[in-house]
Amino acid sequence: MNQVKIGQFIKEIRKEKNLTQREVAQKLCISEKTVSKWETGNGLPEVSSMLPLCKLLGISINELLSGERLDEKQYIEKAEENMAYLVDRTTPQKKVIISTISCILVILSVIALSLLAALFVIQIWLKFVIIGIAIIVVVADVLVILLVAVNTEIYTCEKCGEKFVPTLTAYFWAPHTFKRRYLKCPHCGKKSWNNYHIRK
Repeated sequence: MNQVKIGQFIKEIRKEKNLTQREVAQKLCISEKTVSKWETGNGLPEVSSMLPLCKLLGISINELLSGERLDEKQYIEKAEENMAYLVDRTTPQKKVIISTISCILVILSVIALSLLAALFVIQIWLKFVIIGIAIIVVVADVLVILLVAVNTEIYTCEKCGEKFVPTLTAYFWAPHTFKRRYLKCPHCGKKSWNNYHIRK
């Protein structure tokens, strides 16, 4: 996606509609600064803001992501590319939601089990059993998060350009940011910071 091109397109259509940045911001319930950020190419609308923005400007999501008005032939050509982009943008958010819910449930479970072991008068061996269950719950949660990620992500090597799926062990131990992971490519054998994509 060309953010600068999209930003210029948003600005042009906004002006055609005789709308100010403030009016757009008010109608979308966002800040004026956010609209300015879009128009200067320093950010793109969140997926949840795209449809309301398009309705306001009288354009399609396909045109918004292409940064231009599209005729019928261009519309079909751009549709698949833009759909893939939306999937890539949405999936990390879903991963964060799944991981967050999972972590909250684990924390609550571990707290409940710890309180049970600490507050009630029970035999020592039973306390160890409860603590063991808490540890198993935490390990299971980590495995679920890892399996969700490993089964949905494919990486592109920064060195040779080949796509690959890391092993669960490599994925677990690799340093990472929110969108990149430092992995060894099985094709060229070199380590680099690799971007992930959604597996088709």
